[in-house]
Amino acid sequence: MLIDTHAHLNFSQFADTTPLEIINRAKATGVNKIINIGSDLKASEESVALAQQFPEIYATVGLHPHDASSFTDITLAKLAKLAKPENKVIAIGEIGLDYFKYDGNRNVQKNTFRKLLGLAKELNLPVVIHDRDAHEDILGILKEIRPTKGVVHCFSGDLEFANKIFDLGFLISFTGNITFPKAQNLRDVINTVPLEKIMLETDCPFLAPVPHRGKRNEPAYVLDIAKKIAEIKNVYLEEVAKVTTNTAQDFFNL
Repeated sequence: MLIDTHAHLNFSQFADTTPLEIINRAKATGVNKIINIGSDLKASEESVALAQQFPEIYATVGLHPHDASSFTDITLAKLAKLAKPENKVIAIGEIGLDYFKYDGNRNVQKNTFRKLLGLAKELNLPVVIHDRDAHEDILGILKEIRPTKGVVHCFSGDLEFANKIFDLGFLISFTGNITFPKAQNLRDVINTVPLEKIMLETDCPFLAPVPHRGKRNEPAYVLDIAKKIAEIKNVYLEEVAKVTTNTAQDFFNL
């Protein structure tokens, strides 16, 4: 069994298919659980709705850092209200910092990140962290707030950054971009870090792995990511599936 720990099935790129069709294609490749990520209030509500409708889907609620300027105390209260066990909400996320092509006030992102980490601590939920071109600020705020558990999704750092994340007791997860020709830096990290510290994700509809690159990504392609990690680490696919699934189940309390 495999788990897609980061999907956006509510995004418009999936308009030509249905959640049930996506789930069935995923199951055909051994992917039996999908975590649908809240990237803003509307997406969080949609994630909860999907989780209520389909037993294979679980939800997170959060706010992407590029939407930090829209964050208010009302947003925080609404996300807190959504984040109930009966809604199958298993984490706060995605939340974090993204400085890529960002000309706004970084302090707005930082303050929003702090407040959402505080919500996760209050609710005793793990956090799904979005980090792009912001490694040091991410580390600083995580050390300051100290959420219970966290994963840096779509990991883009080097081995030194990975080890600093592990020192906090956190995990990292990888997407289909590890199959891209120019991603040797990520493959080097995968080769070195313990398999037990890794989770798998598609971040669909983005970052489809080779041989699907350029197409819409979807949970079924977790299998391609698992195969690549098995190749990099020179272990059996079954071991990658077992270890990463156990890690995800423990992390998200599935």
